[in-house]
Amino acid sequence: MFRTLLHVFQVKELRNKLLFTLGMLAVYRIGFWIPLPGVDQASMVQFFQKAVESESAAGRAAQYVAIFSGGSFSQSTIFGLGIMPYITASIIFQLVASVSPALKKIQEEGPTGRAKVTEWTRYATVGLCIVQGIGWLSYIRASHLVLPQYAANPVWWITALAALTAGTVFLMWLGEQIDRFGIGNGVSLIITAGILTGMPSAIMRIYQTYDPSGGDGLNALGVLMLAGGFVLVVGGAVLLTVAQRRIPIQQAKHTRGRRVYGGQRSYLPLRINHSGVMPIIFASSLMIFPSVIFEAIANAARTAGDGWWTVWLAKLGDWFQMGQFPYVICYVIMVYFFSYFWITVQFNPEDMSKQLRDHGSFIPGLRPGPRTAEYLEAVIGRITFVGASFLAIIAVLPMVVNKSLNIDFSVTQFLGGTGLLIVVSVTLDLLQRIEANLLMRNYAGFLGGEEAKSAPRVRGPRG
Repeated sequence: MFRTLLHVFQVKELRNKLLFTLGMLAVYRIGFWIPLPGVDQASMVQFFQKAVESESAAGRAAQYVAIFSGGSFSQSTIFGLGIMPYITASIIFQLVASVSPALKKIQEEGPTGRAKVTEWTRYATVGLCIVQGIGWLSYIRASHLVLPQYAANPVWWITALAALTAGTVFLMWLGEQIDRFGIGNGVSLIITAGILTGMPSAIMRIYQTYDPSGGDGLNALGVLMLAGGFVLVVGGAVLLTVAQRRIPIQQAKHTRGRRVYGGQRSYLPLRINHSGVMPIIFASSLMIFPSVIFEAIANAARTAGDGWWTVWLAKLGDWFQMGQFPYVICYVIMVYFFSYFWITVQFNPEDMSKQLRDHGSFIPGLRPGPRTAEYLEAVIGRITFVGASFLAIIAVLPMVVNKSLNIDFSVTQFLGGTGLLIVVSVTLDLLQRIEANLLMRNYAGFLGGEEAKSAPRVRGPRG
């Protein structure tokens, strides 16, 4: 491991890419501390701390948004909206391309078509920033978190909205610069950096609640169980991310003169978790709405008076609180639904069978064409069920631990859920890119002993 790390810094180009990436992430964290003008930051921090401690729907919504904004939503900085509007715009265009032949044709034009779609995504990001910014500013103004001299000033509205929009656009530009001059996916690394910033506060929370006498806090056995659970869940997330179902592919033989070409055997890798973290993101975002709505209805019913309907509405509001059994059941169902929905949008068995046929390849024992498409559809359906099952377990694990062991959700969220899967997938992608660069520059760096001395060096185009 240390030898590999040493080789990373020995290669000048790779070293510069890593340092550039770290520098851009440092710029992102610096902007995290620049507050919006006219907002009472101390009152806002207290407001969201009370919402989180009371386990209200607003507090859970703030925690969910903090995953993608790095916690800046509760502090209302210029990066308050985070990179989420850009991700939302990208997802919208991916979904539209799956049902719109015109947009799909533009994407298939190559670099020119992808550049057009990227430009439209940027414009859509600005529009979403304006809509979300107006909603967020209206919410904090209604909650009396804006200084009185700015609350009714139109100049403040324009300035604050422009700052939020410019912050998201800057993060979008920052991600593109990492893609161009750094290493790794820029947008994913920004999200990962925002998630990992919550880990020190979670460790501090464990330290504050630690009680060696075994009282109301965590004892030594509880801390060991948390650490062991974290290691097991991370290992399961890695396994879920890299697991594949390999379908054997046979290439047809071609005879030209006296030579025979083709005939090689390969495989078609189908990922067990083809949809990645998207089902959890969709399910989590949609489950916020019934929680907020039913909680508001239950609170209104309690204040309205006594009656059988008041009791039932209050129970309905309690059922859809995070961690309750009906909430967990609905959450798991939505994870399964969006797993199959996303695989239907992203994977087309008919197109895959046509590509295999056009390239002179086939699956042994199956005729090219509709029979191959039916087989691929059946296989992807079965492995999606397995992937969705593991995904549902990882998604609900933080809520189960939070309710059963009475551990703060800021700690249990690192035992699963959206944040952990994003960190694992992005870290694996970054490591694969670093290894690919090292293999390209100096293959012998991975060999040891006499093999490293005798192996010839594979030089790049610049030596």
